[in-house]
Amino acid sequence: MPYIESLKVFVRVVELGSITAGGRDLRLTPAVASNRIKELENRLDVRLFNRTTRKLMPTEAGQAFYDHARKIVGAIEDGEAAVSGFSSNPHGVVQVSAPLSAGRRIIAPLIPRFAETYPGVSVRLRQTDRTVDLLQDGIDAAFVVGHLPDSNLKQRKIMDCPRALCAAPDYLAKNGTPETVDDLDRHNCLLLRFPRSPEYYWTVQGREGLRKLHVSGQFDSDDGDVLTGWALDGRGIVNKPRFEIEHHLQSGALVEILTETPPIPVSFACLYPHRRLQDSKVRLFIDFIVSEARQRLKAQKAAS
Repeated sequence: MPYIESLKVFVRVVELGSITAGGRDLRLTPAVASNRIKELENRLDVRLFNRTTRKLMPTEAGQAFYDHARKIVGAIEDGEAAVSGFSSNPHGVVQVSAPLSAGRRIIAPLIPRFAETYPGVSVRLRQTDRTVDLLQDGIDAAFVVGHLPDSNLKQRKIMDCPRALCAAPDYLAKNGTPETVDDLDRHNCLLLRFPRSPEYYWTVQGREGLRKLHVSGQFDSDDGDVLTGWALDGRGIVNKPRFEIEHHLQSGALVEILTETPPIPVSFACLYPHRRLQDSKVRLFIDFIVSEARQRLKAQKAAS
């Protein structure tokens, strides 16, 4: 087993590019992860990595070994997943990612409830509004809010989420309320932006069909909640899923605008690699979260 654990560390170090990151992913200290790599190198009598002060790269031997080690680790994980299907008490770790706002409001509150039913399963939640690489990052289930990508990943849609353009009353009083989407050219639009971000434009639904708006503004962020905070502070117009800002609309802290040409809805869904669903703990987790999240969003929609 220690050799297998060392293989797992080696694979994650190659994939994440550093001993610290690889160890952290497996809940190991950098010192323990480094020792596991040294043990492998001593066993194989080769250097597996070229180390510099800034970069860690596999050697030619390390790359060749990685190709085989990855298959071994994958086969063991598949075997464990197959066996766990015969157990009424699944155990192990489920790696999950979610956008910041949806993760805080919807996914995170449901995880303890899942754990109460399946106490043998540990859940590691990573929250980011950036696009994650499920295979590279070792993610079992990624919850996404947006337009679903074309990929080899499997998808479980939770529901389509309406969006709204809105701003604080103070902003509209100072800058005027847009009467048509063309008026947005003269307004400060708050944008969600990060490398490879799909939201460099807004798409709205009008009487003549869909229309792309290449809006701009003084501020942008890679955190959707930051955009909401700026909008509440009267800094501009924001385009948000309604479930994130419905309470602000009801309280009057934000005012919906351009209701005749609303933004197109976005999908709230769970993505996962096909083979992950063979693992009973992953399958149970996805089934539970998708069902509960769908009920929660439907209830919120009915109350609005």
